[in-house]
Amino acid sequence: MDIILIILGFICVIVGIGGCFLPILPGPPISFLALLLLEWTEKSPFDSETLWTWGLVTAAVTALDYVVPIYGTKKFGGTKRGVWGSTIGLLVGLIFFPPFGIIIGPFVGAFLGEMSTGKSTNEAALRSAFGSFIGFLVGTLLKLIASGWMAWIFFTNIF
Repeated sequence: MDIILIILGFICVIVGIGGCFLPILPGPPISFLALLLLEWTEKSPFDSETLWTWGLVTAAVTALDYVVPIYGTKKFGGTKRGVWGSTIGLLVGLIFFPPFGIIIGPFVGAFLGEMSTGKSTNEAALRSAFGSFIGFLVGTLLKLIASGWMAWIFFTNIF
């Protein structure tokens, strides 16, 4: 049974790291699931304090992932359309222009989203798009750090 749990945990680690970039998948919660699966093996490498700490980190990073892009967009004068444009741009960029679409897509999407609100100048739309893009990058970086660290913990406890 341990082998099955470790294999499922390995899959969760990979999907969790992928979920840091794909807005459809919740990366850190899936990575945390890998730690829980490893805990259910006979080896049981974690104490309850470690699991609670990583559970809280996962919840905080997941919550911040929703707040940071909105904050970045609002801080730079953006709208909800800029945030939506950034998300749609990420998906389009990921599908049609990998791997560079992950970086370029959110910026272009946020810019087009801001232009659709009727911004009077391109400068205002660019500024808002930049804020949305920075918020997206910070959120992605936070998720990647948390999921990467959980992956490292997972693999160091397997071997």
